[in-house]
Amino acid sequence: MKIVIGENRVTLVGKAWEIRTKLKEYRRSYQTVQEWINQGKEQQKNK
Repeated sequence: MKIVIGENRVTLVGKAWEIRTKLKEYRRSYQTVQEWINQGKEQQKNK
């Protein structure tokens, strides 16, 4: 399973069941994809 957070997109690479599971997990944490992208940007800046 690979997750790439770009400037305006999220790319999920993996088997269908892995992607569905990961989306369900992230659905609990973020209401919108934009929130998910913004959080990913903040994490990359902190590294």
